[in-house]
Amino acid sequence: MKAAVLYAPKDLRVETARDPAPGAGEALVRVRAAGLCGTDFRLWSGDRPARYPLIMGHEFVGEVAAVGSGVENVKPGDSVAVEPNYSCGTCPLCREGNRNLCLSRTAVGIDVDGGLAELAHIPARCCWAAPAGLSPEQLLLTEPLAVVVRAVNRGAVRAGETAAVLGTGTLGLLAVQVLKSRGARVLAVSRSDRRFSLVRELGAEAVHSLAAGSGAEAARRLSGREGVDVVVETAGTPEAVAEALGLGRPGGRVVLTGLPHEPSQVHFFGVVRRELTIVGSMIYQDEFPEAMRLLKTGAVKAEPLVTHRFRLDAVGEAFSAHQSPASIKVAVIP
Repeated sequence: MKAAVLYAPKDLRVETARDPAPGAGEALVRVRAAGLCGTDFRLWSGDRPARYPLIMGHEFVGEVAAVGSGVENVKPGDSVAVEPNYSCGTCPLCREGNRNLCLSRTAVGIDVDGGLAELAHIPARCCWAAPAGLSPEQLLLTEPLAVVVRAVNRGAVRAGETAAVLGTGTLGLLAVQVLKSRGARVLAVSRSDRRFSLVRELGAEAVHSLAAGSGAEAARRLSGREGVDVVVETAGTPEAVAEALGLGRPGGRVVLTGLPHEPSQVHFFGVVRRELTIVGSMIYQDEFPEAMRLLKTGAVKAEPLVTHRFRLDAVGEAFSAHQSPASIKVAVIP
């Protein structure tokens, strides 16, 4: 098979590798599409440590080619979305149902070989059988969409409420759609207005560019009161965290989904005075079926978010395209 192997920062080579074989409890997946995200870019650039050599790729979908002994949840021929994080299953966090918080969690394409290849072998429990009729590009958005579904669930969003989404990257654009599917009226807030036309097409009632200053007044206009009921932060920057806290009404909820890598400056007087509820939302637990249902019903549209497509042999160009302001989701097609 062909695979994109990272040997050192920015040393990514497409080469021929031995076809993997599934062991007990494993599935062999013929990859139909893989997506790039910020984590992949940080691995490629060297900003995030990795063990070398590494077959990259944690967002991928495909078709089950073979299964090892003891596998019952999928069978050869099944179209699957891959959940690229699996827990140890034995620690207290796992036993109490918080497997997404497992401190020994393994990430496919980060800790072990992943899906920037023609074939990938993974624990079968990472495979979610997809409903019929979803194309590989639609299915490709399942993993980030599951992240958003959990975030919206953590925010306990109810029909008729108002919401703000911080960031208009892949997660933010998906969050707008999930919130709309729950009956919320949505404000999208971003550093620039570059994607506002698309944001409106996907259902946002209002938009605000931070180039014009804080979005607090836009949140008040949308809600008709002191701020929105719930804020979903997806940008993953210290500035976005501070902005998110300023958008919610007294008694509102703020869900932090991004992962800032620098300290955030937060004035907690306002948090206490306004009795804000701040919750973190870490990847997913069992949100993959709901994510695929939203894609199947058309409540969430994936097609406008896949902006670039490259063959595996051109994976270097795919990483270059990921840096382009015009890109949202870059897909690699083995």
